[in-house]
Amino acid sequence: MSALITSLCSTLMFAVFVSADQKNITAESGQDVTLTSRAPNNNKIIVVEWSRADLESHHVLLYRDGQFDPDGQHPSFKNRVDLQDRQMKDGDVSLILKNVMINDTGTYECRVQRQREILSLITSVYLHVDPPGQSGGNKDGGREDGSLGLKIGLSVCAVLLVPAVVGFLIYRKHKQQQMI
Repeated sequence: MSALITSLCSTLMFAVFVSADQKNITAESGQDVTLTSRAPNNNKIIVVEWSRADLESHHVLLYRDGQFDPDGQHPSFKNRVDLQDRQMKDGDVSLILKNVMINDTGTYECRVQRQREILSLITSVYLHVDPPGQSGGNKDGGREDGSLGLKIGLSVCAVLLVPAVVGFLIYRKHKQQQMI
């Protein structure tokens, strides 16, 4: 039984840490927003791709071989996006989105490819853009709501912990009945 509880706890910890990586950002129309992302380890990054699922085959930004690749870029992002650090020091592949519009609302995904690796997802950010004067966003690139990961983590905790406790109590009661 303790192996089951240990397994459930490790699954819970994994779910909490994975869900905490997702970010929510709210910005006001007209602001410049930075969608932060950092690639793990220090292997040389050869491709950075920022995309949004609803744009189908278009990308928001594609940077490869030390330069931007405009082919396949969605027209609404032309001349409005940049990398925060083109040298990508310490794995910084954050996206700067200039003069955000309501149509920029959506889930952005960052994928990177390092030498001898495939393109892999490292960050997912949900950006919500409010009309001018309606958000509580600040002027330095939006406000980040980190509570999404916490809410998901706590929900997963409740779903996993309740059956574990009930199972443990049933097991204990069964053991006590065997002793009598």
